[in-house]
Amino acid sequence: MLKLYGFPLSNYVNKVKFVLLEHGIPFEEVRANFGQDEATLALSPLGKVPYVETEAGALCESQVIVEYLASAYPEKPIFSADPFTAAKEREMIAFLETHLELAARELYKQAFFGGTVTDYTKVRAEKRLRHGIAGFKRIAKFEPYALGTTFSIADVSAFVNLPLIGLTTKAIYGGDFLLEAGIDWKTHNKVVGERPAAQKVTADRLAFMDAQKKALPKI
Repeated sequence: MLKLYGFPLSNYVNKVKFVLLEHGIPFEEVRANFGQDEATLALSPLGKVPYVETEAGALCESQVIVEYLASAYPEKPIFSADPFTAAKEREMIAFLETHLELAARELYKQAFFGGTVTDYTKVRAEKRLRHGIAGFKRIAKFEPYALGTTFSIADVSAFVNLPLIGLTTKAIYGGDFLLEAGIDWKTHNKVVGERPAAQKVTADRLAFMDAQKKALPKI
């Protein structure tokens, strides 16, 4: 059985987990954090999560894993059967993860983990985010799903990434850049969040966060 390594706070782990649950692909979830030990590096060369173990070997990087699943389980409609529509799904995922989430990630240290980032980093990230969000708005539909009236793999990426981006800009700059641009990610997440796979991913993430809080030393 396929093994998925990671932890429930990771948006990219949750992306893969959502796909597995949504399409009924059997898997075992193995709790793992970032690591530089040889055992981890043998499965994930940079020690990042998520990574998976398959019967043929290990794979890392969330989109690579999703592409593998689509090929390994052709009976599962992970991507649209129409080539152009499937390409548009991949385009949106690339946009979300490369032009939005990657820029926001530079700010997570201060937004969520009590650290600080430099003013230079904030200025650079803001420029990248506003530019990326403007482009994303040109390809997004939200009618109510990311690419129109049908749920797709693009919605999985949007579900796990857009809240992080919106919450990050609000924490760092005082405003949600997505909502300000007219991208109603909250309604989208509510719609997608009704799916059983999304509910499971969310419940596991919240339970993990609660456990982390309870583990903190009491002052």
